[in-house]
Amino acid sequence: MHVIRADKSGFCFGVKRAIEMARQQCETGKRVYSLGPLIHNPQVIERLREDGLTVIDSPDEAEGGTVVIRSHGAPTSLIAELRARGLEVVDATCPLVKRAQERAVALARDGYAVVIVGDPRHPEVRAMLADVGEATVVEEEPPATLASAKRVGVIAQTTQAPESFRHVVHRLLDFDFDELRVYNTICQATVDRQRAALDLAGSGDVDVMFVLGGRNSANTGRLAQLCLAAGVPTYHLETPDELTDDMTAGRRSAGVTAGASTPDWIINAFVAALESR
Repeated sequence: MHVIRADKSGFCFGVKRAIEMARQQCETGKRVYSLGPLIHNPQVIERLREDGLTVIDSPDEAEGGTVVIRSHGAPTSLIAELRARGLEVVDATCPLVKRAQERAVALARDGYAVVIVGDPRHPEVRAMLADVGEATVVEEEPPATLASAKRVGVIAQTTQAPESFRHVVHRLLDFDFDELRVYNTICQATVDRQRAALDLAGSGDVDVMFVLGGRNSANTGRLAQLCLAAGVPTYHLETPDELTDDMTAGRRSAGVTAGASTPDWIINAFVAALESR
């Protein structure tokens, strides 16, 4: 099996930063928690658990020590509550996510109707919504209720597909606003990984695509959607153990890419498993 890895894949800056910050805290010997999974990769979360990091869903579960804020960020009110309980807070929010959250708050403060292009269930978007207070989350088509707004400000979930963002902005131009302010807050690493995956899937050099990463990872899921839309059989897997014979039967060349939360040790092990066939 000939294996080609996408030019851009795997860990991004924000993920590496969050993991390093969490590991540094684990080395202190204190109780260390993360408020929600630090990143969207179960295998990395398990290794961090072995290092001493405990994932909690609520401040009530922290019994003293340090709480690391996940890379997706958290509402300002929740961080304030942690500090009020006497807990040390280490903010591992990705700087690009932090910038998007600050943009949303500034737009709301300045009187704009805030539109967030993204998934309303994603923790990054939920944190924005909690801080903004009121906003419209759009996945595909802007609702007609926005027509009554005069000043609209638009931002994007950092892992949003650029094409989806452009589509929503274009559709918003049909509304009769006095002012439309748009901030492209999509992470460049997301754009690079999507372009590299599409280039490989559409190159004609591969018979099948494998996308590695947590099934709870939005950017990994989007990579799989893009590769499948390119017309190549595509599998979204988390580990090499999930690779089966029928996935490679009759294939001579495989493409491999990975989401921004997928470590090199998983990618390398998967490539080795493919090459051994």
